[in-house]
Amino acid sequence: MKTIKFLSTIAFAGTLFIACSDDDNENPDPVNEEETITTMTVTLIPQGGGDTVTLTSKDLDGDGPNAPDITVSGNLSANTIYGGGVVLLNETETPAENVNEEIEGEADEHQFFLIVGGGLNATTTYEDDESDYVSAETGENFTSTNPVGIAFTLTTTDASSGTLAVTLRHEPKKPNDGTLADAGGETDITQTFDLTIQ
Repeated sequence: MKTIKFLSTIAFAGTLFIACSDDDNENPDPVNEEETITTMTVTLIPQGGGDTVTLTSKDLDGDGPNAPDITVSGNLSANTIYGGGVVLLNETETPAENVNEEIEGEADEHQFFLIVGGGLNATTTYEDDESDYVSAETGENFTSTNPVGIAFTLTTTDASSGTLAVTLRHEPKKPNDGTLADAGGETDITQTFDLTIQ
């Protein structure tokens, strides 16, 4: 009697285990992996002609012991308006993966912050917003005019030196006052570049 009851219990438990196992295979939990970003390139093109300035941060070992390799191709010109753009890559892939595609498809969940500091006589203005991009979920254009910052303008005035910090936040509060403190969210990548206006 005890043996039959025990075998029945094992058979029943096995059925439950198989049923649960089948359920998990049919409806797996969604995985939302964060993108790996190894390289940030900021391109500044002067309106009206002149030398393009390129800012690059490359960190191929990620959280490894090596610091990012940071380069600035030249100085900015005084009293000049630059059209700016940011491109993010994952160069651990071959060919390199363009991370901008994910940012554009999730424009409502991302924002670049461009912070001028250290006495640099320059200001930045967003030149894009969410409505410029297509939702990866629905395939439709976003309707919000909250800024994204893949495209921007940098305007210089008098000769000076200082910094430009470029930070990408994931799931910031929108709208926000343009500061990292108000925006919150998680930092996907940040880099500060030393710049000179002459």
